[in-house]
Formats: sequence, structure tokens, C-alpha cells
Amino acid sequence: MREKKLLHLTPSYLPDSFSDRGSSVLTFVGLGLFDEDDISVKGLKAIENADAIYAEFYTSKLIGTTIEKLEEFYKREIHLLGRDDVEQAPDKNILRDSKHKNVAFLTAGDAMISTTHVALRIRAHNQGITTQIIHGASIATAVCGLTGLQNYRFGKSATIAFPYREVSDVPYNTVTVNLRNDLHTLLFLDIREEFMTLGQGIELLLHSEHEKGRNRLASSLAVGIARAGSRSPTVRANTLAKLKEHDFGPPLHILVIPASLHFLEQEALQTFAGAQNVGDRG
Repeated sequence: MREKKLLHLTPSYLPDSFSDRGSSVLTFVGLGLFDEDDISVKGLKAIENADAIYAEFYTSKLIGTTIEKLEEFYKREIHLLGRDDVEQAPDKNILRDSKHKNVAFLTAGDAMISTTHVALRIRAHNQGITTQIIHGASIATAVCGLTGLQNYRFGKSATIAFPYREVSDVPYNTVTVNLRNDLHTLLFLDIREEFMTLGQGIELLLHSEHEKGRNRLASSLAVGIARAGSRSPTVRANTLAKLKEHDFGPPLHILVIPASLHFLEQEALQTFAGAQNVGDRG
């Protein structure tokens, strides 16, 4: 009897389903890490019910698929937007349609990791547009799973950008502050016309350190990850100098500079990332 009572009560605790076609709402849909198969069932339903579908892939990319494959898989047309479309002129596309249509806005990873998407949601709210979020797998959590580094041990993250006039010291400074506070650092690698490799990112990081007259990071432990979310991700732990010479294969790449290691983190890096002679520096 008790089991039947619980089953009867369960539906009253379930949230409303994501809007049917014909309603007016902007739904942010995170597509996950790698290809068209990573989307959630909720995400698929949102796309099925949408009157218009937009996507951007400049903040991050699904490296294992193409826009054509996504359209074939979802059986819907996708309007691909550039940076200016989303950041400077969303009133001409996404926000315009969201006032009288059910719109799905697709992004790689989780829909709200990028500040660009947070800003767009705020603009929608200020215009009286209802918004919903369907979260997807994020590199921020995937890194923890692939490396065994504990999520609460990470400090501020940063992006190593391709140099424009000069090399930015922000990533190096971020690492320095995090290490001082015994926190791991997640370093995103720039995406422009080309994908920054781990070797390029490490070279820029070491350049910043050299310019400051220091020489500690090269011999520090680092972890490189490539193609998170795919069937064959690469995870490698070594000194930063040795990682710079390692071939991680196709993109996307990401870099982690760990602080001191919990014994479980140490064992995970040895087991899954090939780390050798890694002592507990805590």
C-alpha cells in the first residue's frame, strides 16, 4: 500500500514540462561536450517543440560533429549565429522571435557556463521574455571526472588567448594566486580561426613566467586533456615542460595546473593520467 501511495504522489512533485510548440519562451539548451549524441532527452524535446532554433559555436565547439549532422539528427533547421549576432544584435534574431515564438538556443557544453549566455538571458528577462535552461555536460565537471581532481579544490579559471600585440599575463597570474591558496587552476585554450593546442598554451604560459624573471612552472605538475566527451579522450600528467612536447592529437585541448594533491587525487592521476613520481605536496 505504501508503494502505491508513493507512486500516486510522485507526479505532483514533478515540474512542468518544457513548453509545447506555440508558446512564447526562450530555452537555452546545452548540447554536451563532443557530438550530437550528447544532448539530453529534455534537450531533444525542447528542439522538437521549438518554432525556431538558433545556435552559436564560437564560445565552444562540438568538435565531433557538424551543423549538418546536428540538423540531420534533430530533423530541424538550425540558424547558426556569430559573435556579433548574439552579443551585439540579438534583438534582430533570438530576442525578436522569442517575443512571439518558442525559441531554442543551442550551445556546446552547458548553456550557462559562458557569461555571454548569462548576459543574453538577462536581456531577455528585461524585455519580459520567459526563459528556461536545459543543462548539458560541461568541461568544468568533465575535467574532474577524467583526472580525479576534486571539484571543490579548483580556484579561479582563465583563458590562454592567442596574443594580440602582446601575451596576456592574466593566465599566469591566475595560476600564481591559485597555487598560493593551494587551489587547482583550469586553463581554457583559445578558439578562433584555429584551435590552440596544449603545446601553444604552455609556451605562452611559460613566456609570461620568463618575462617576470621566474622559472618554477616548467618543472611543476600539469595535466593535459584532449577530446573530453569522446570515446577516446587523452589525459596526460607530467611536468609542464614535458607536456609541452607531448602530442595530444586533435582538439579540443584544455590544461590543468594542480596544487597540492589529496592522496585520492594522486592515485587517480597515476592510474588514469600516467603520472609518475607524484608526491603528496599537501
